[in-house]
Amino acid sequence: MGFVKEFKEFALKGNVIDLAVGVIIGGAFGKITTSVIDDLMMPILGKLIGNVDFSNLYIPLSDKVTAGLALADAKKLGPVFAYGNFISVMINFTLLALCVFLMIKAINRMKRREEEAPAAVAEVSNTDHLLMEIRDALKK
Repeated sequence: MGFVKEFKEFALKGNVIDLAVGVIIGGAFGKITTSVIDDLMMPILGKLIGNVDFSNLYIPLSDKVTAGLALADAKKLGPVFAYGNFISVMINFTLLALCVFLMIKAINRMKRREEEAPAAVAEVSNTDHLLMEIRDALKK
């Protein structure tokens, strides 16, 4: 029974639960960024470059495959070097890494502000104020 109890304590610790929540949120965030890349950015980028559909960019590696076919059809005919999907994945990764960097930067900035915030100044009594003035005068 000691093993079960120890595992239960481990599984219910805050860090494990926080990690699980982070993984779930991260998965959902990944889907959002994938959609932003695939559905919003890549069509615009393809249009700017000259009506290029990145999902169908490939180099035929077989004589059976001719240029101009859709990627799915080309793969059925023979091997292809599908670099268009790689471009999409790299842009997706870069955008995701940028978002994570900006979030960490914002969190670090908030932590620094908390550390730099002056502690609440305790009210100084008249006696303490006079003593501080005498101390400062003696220093001169």
